[in-house]
Amino acid sequence: MPIKFQVITTCPEAGARRGCLTTSHGQIQTPAFMPVGTMGTVKAITVSELQELKYPIILANSYHLYLRPGLEIIARSGGLHRFMNWEGALLTDSGGFQIFSLNRLRKLDDHGVTFRSHIDGSTHYLTPERVTRIQNVLGSDIAMTLDHCPPYPCSWEKAREAVVRSTRWAWRCLQAHEYRGQALFGIIQGGVFNDLRKLALAELVKMDFPGYALGGLSVGEPKDLMYKTLEGVTPLMPSGKPRYLMGVGTPDVLLEAVRRGVDLFDCVLPTRIARNGRVMTAKGYLTIRNAAYASDTSPLDDRCSCHVCRNYSRAYIRHLFNTGEILAMRLATYHNLYHLAQFMAEIREAIDGGYFGRYYREKAPELNNYYGSVV
Repeated sequence: MPIKFQVITTCPEAGARRGCLTTSHGQIQTPAFMPVGTMGTVKAITVSELQELKYPIILANSYHLYLRPGLEIIARSGGLHRFMNWEGALLTDSGGFQIFSLNRLRKLDDHGVTFRSHIDGSTHYLTPERVTRIQNVLGSDIAMTLDHCPPYPCSWEKAREAVVRSTRWAWRCLQAHEYRGQALFGIIQGGVFNDLRKLALAELVKMDFPGYALGGLSVGEPKDLMYKTLEGVTPLMPSGKPRYLMGVGTPDVLLEAVRRGVDLFDCVLPTRIARNGRVMTAKGYLTIRNAAYASDTSPLDDRCSCHVCRNYSRAYIRHLFNTGEILAMRLATYHNLYHLAQFMAEIREAIDGGYFGRYYREKAPELNNYYGSVV
């Protein structure tokens, strides 16, 4: 088997669980957050720094890498791991999210999707088979089926159409999948409609994927509706296989999703906001560009022990941002990724220690408050 997943501990008060996902490129202790390296790099941070931060797995996007630099160059380099000098595990997204996000540049039908490149306007027709072969060439540890991610809000009829299409595409991906060293995950669509989520899950379980992802959430719906959707579907997902919620990365949502039994997460948000001068702290967001920090000699977060907080002041990092220095983005990115790595480790420790229920009751109210405001 290309991966092995073991549930180590479960929380008796909630659906939270501790697990270990083993790949040929190492083990991932779950619940875990995966930084996003869309183009084959996590922006503003090096591979050695990701290793220093103890991230065992990152995500890359097959659609973008297919466009640039192209499969021939990556194949000639020995696969994506060698091309980007990454020794940890890799998960590649299929391009399903681009069906959602590049709406004006694509045309969708039951056989596949036609994209107009956002780079040069060239036309590319991607089918489930083509997307699967692209990921086979990339050589990621975990690949994703091509799916149709509908927007929010979306009618029941449109959401059902996306479920039917995604399910058919999942089967075609499975038939085309040839790289035995790679696990292919199925993606559950269905919008915020529990009956459709259950329908999608039931059909995918028949195909016996080694893992299952929840797609089509965090696309504009209210958080409470996302949580309600998770509550309706995660208890029905196979307990012995990893559960992956795509596209979430704020501590409040991560905690709520862990409570509902999710194991893996990814999102561009922590690194994207860092590059724009916003960092995560124990008290929520802090916008370091603000004039209030011009002479503030305290660290970004006085509860943080990352090398950024140990060595640099708010005033200095603000100065770097306001003078356009590249180091500003690097320091903020490092801090945000450290913050999330420590947060997920704290969650795992709470589940292991048997006190996750108490931890959740103490932590959830402050996180829900912090991430609706700016420090």
